[in-house]
Amino acid sequence: MSSGYARVVTHEKEITEPVDLCLANGRLRPDAVGWSRRPVHRANLRGWGRNKRWEYWGIVTPSHIVGLVASSLDYAGVHSLYVLDRTTNVEIDRGVVVPFARGTVFPPVSGAGEVRARGAGISIDIDQSATGTTIRATAADIEVDLVVPLGHESLGVVVPWSSRRFQYTVKDVGRPVHGTLRVGGVPYVVDEADSFAVLDHGRGRWPYAIRWNWAAGSGPGRAIQLGGRWTDGTGSTENGLFVDGRLHKIGDELRWEYDRADWLRPWRISGQRVDVRFHPFHEKVARTNLGVLANETHQCFGHFTGWATTDDGERVDLDGLVGWAEEARNRW
Repeated sequence: MSSGYARVVTHEKEITEPVDLCLANGRLRPDAVGWSRRPVHRANLRGWGRNKRWEYWGIVTPSHIVGLVASSLDYAGVHSLYVLDRTTNVEIDRGVVVPFARGTVFPPVSGAGEVRARGAGISIDIDQSATGTTIRATAADIEVDLVVPLGHESLGVVVPWSSRRFQYTVKDVGRPVHGTLRVGGVPYVVDEADSFAVLDHGRGRWPYAIRWNWAAGSGPGRAIQLGGRWTDGTGSTENGLFVDGRLHKIGDELRWEYDRADWLRPWRISGQRVDVRFHPFHEKVARTNLGVLANETHQCFGHFTGWATTDDGERVDLDGLVGWAEEARNRW
């Protein structure tokens, strides 16, 4: 079994006003460290070679799970479009590595501006405004045309490894989504009543080798966002409970328990304000080894049971939430 660490409660500052992520010299701005309920950080990254920029959208519908990645690692763009048929367990996974991230466009503020990524048969266009986000993407046998309206709070966190290595992430979990998904030419209607979108917006300057855990679950009126390992010892966490669109920030460093020899066994993620079981029904494995760039990710899709507590101590039932839990190991 893989497990976490001693439970630690962090004491993070809530940031409510716009702030630059970096100083003029490119180092982390000290007063940017904290968390927010809406995107307030401007990712004014400088230099070249260690910067990471990405947008990940995960979409859960009754019939399919969709994963979309547009990313720039400075020396490479890594883009992908993934679809899982929940009835047949058939996967379609299209990915491309673009030298020097040519053709990629990323805005400095989450939720505002456009994202563009192109390469070898993949096209990704994300447009963000004050009313929501449109997502259009194509790859062989896959077409995505979705609208994700705004409507609730998100969790923004700055994780400081040092003044030179740091990450800003926005996790926006459980957002309603509607539109159309086409797989192999067959259209599927995506309905807000039973479909959910999750955003992982990332901007930062990372260590070369890193490992993380991430879990996100969505359902009507409730959602959970949990992370671990990569935030250890930084004084920041990326854990939160969403109830009727309101974020309840959880400052625990969580304990993760799962079986690396059998990823489909139930996982347990626990802390002082969280105790959930994750029950996988499918494992997605992604491996990349291009020498300087290498990745291994085990992302399991499944259902959640258990509970988490709000800021005022109310215990919220998480049974029936749908989403994923993952372990990723990167050299990048």
